[in-house]
Amino acid sequence: MTHDQLIKDFYSACNQRDYAFMQQAYHPKATFFDPVFQELNAQKVKAMWQMLLTASKDLRVECSNVHSNNASGSCRWDAWYTFSKTGRKVHNIIHAKFQFEHGLIIRHEDQFDLWRWSRQALGTSGLLLGWSDIVQGKVRATAKGSLDKFIAAGQ
Repeated sequence: MTHDQLIKDFYSACNQRDYAFMQQAYHPKATFFDPVFQELNAQKVKAMWQMLLTASKDLRVECSNVHSNNASGSCRWDAWYTFSKTGRKVHNIIHAKFQFEHGLIIRHEDQFDLWRWSRQALGTSGLLLGWSDIVQGKVRATAKGSLDKFIAAGQ
């Protein structure tokens, strides 16, 4: 399978809530980074996808601009969903970068505008304070806490 196809299949699995396929796409020593979850090891990124996909009721994703070579790749992916803590609709625009080893993802980095996300997900507080370290820190702490509880519960 080409790396382009791996990326496309990864987000197709996300759209189908097939976290098992997504988990298998990661190398055992994989790492993940995004503005919310920050640095995750392979165990935590696999748990993150399982947690997010099993909790989501209306997630829809689209992957575009896929480019890769033997070592790395990138794409844009858009996610539409309802943020469960507030019931607010979110459209997140994410730029993903990948590094590959032995046909698997060894490094996955997602970049998106956390302030833009917080304006949508949190409403007025996100609009007024979503740019601040305080609100962004709270978003990160809440996400980390949710993931830690999910892992502790045995997924």
